Amino acid sequence: MTDQNLTVLLHKKGEIQMVEKPIPEPGPGEVQLCMQQVGICGSDVHFWQHGSIGDFVVKAPMILGHEGSGMVSKLGEGVTSLKVGDRVAIEPGVPCRTCKYCKSGRYNLCNDCVFCATPPHHGNLSRYFVHAADFCFKLPDHVSCEEGALLEPLSVSVHACRRAGIKLGSRVLVCGAGTIGLVMLLTAKAMGASEVCIIDIDESRLEFAKKLGATHAVKVTSRDPEVIAQQVEDIIGEKTEITIECSGATSCVQTAIYATEAGGCVVLVGCCQKYIELPVTVASLREVDIRGNLRYANCYPTALDMVASGKVDVKPLITHRFSLEDSIKAFETTLRGEGIKVMIKCAR
Repeated sequence: MTDQNLTVLLHKKGEIQMVEKPIPEPGPGEVQLCMQQVGICGSDVHFWQHGSIGDFVVKAPMILGHEGSGMVSKLGEGVTSLKVGDRVAIEPGVPCRTCKYCKSGRYNLCNDCVFCATPPHHGNLSRYFVHAADFCFKLPDHVSCEEGALLEPLSVSVHACRRAGIKLGSRVLVCGAGTIGLVMLLTAKAMGASEVCIIDIDESRLEFAKKLGATHAVKVTSRDPEVIAQQVEDIIGEKTEITIECSGATSCVQTAIYATEAGGCVVLVGCCQKYIELPVTVASLREVDIRGNLRYANCYPTALDMVASGKVDVKPLITHRFSLEDSIKAFETTLRGEGIKVMIKCAR
């Protein structure tokens, strides 16, 4: 093995391999990237352990990774927006650009979107990777490549908070204190929320949320969604205007509906089971809006501005760092639930 383009390959369900791949060449409108940092997402681990997420099924070996940053190493024909040596954050989904969703600005709904590490498309956890230049965002000198990689989960939270309509003075409940829940907390506060309550079953994650500025951090001790919702209401003093569900747990989705005030909004971010029971009448009779959330669209510039301006500090989220050569150890660490965000350094 020459280690020119060392790559993390999901060979099949339950088996990750370190393999050598040819260095890819950029086509028209593309750039070749010397990858710098890639964060491990829960979806990467889920594909590894279960071989599928919803309708996305791993049917052939797939390169993992979609939370990435890189340095431009070669330009494809027609690229003028970047130059060799630029450090960039990589928005991992490239849509068709021509369908009605793309033309209306909701390109995250494009049926032909090529998204990194979502079957059948390869990810970017490798030494070198090729990507569309217009979905690479140049990082200012004072923004690190680690922060650039974290723009991916941060963009998820920007999109969700926009969907929720968070504004100055909003009262927000976040269900789940994993990486997405924590960046949701940071984004909601940056967008003006006056109170952000976060709930989870893990005491250490709730303590971490307090350090990040959560107004209230509530440990879930019951499986009854109405009991949990009442517990939250007792602590806040009233129901929340907006609830953002980030755990995907059925009881938390139910809690989100019970905990939200009449006329409020619930945004579903966590990946739920295909079919779950919901107290729909409770939502309907109180006119609680339930909104879906798919990734993001036109959010990377905002996420980058939030980090570059100092409005949001994502650096504390990184708790573990590994080299590309130790990627399997990095995935095992994530699988054990250790820390918050595990980051892999891809450059030598």
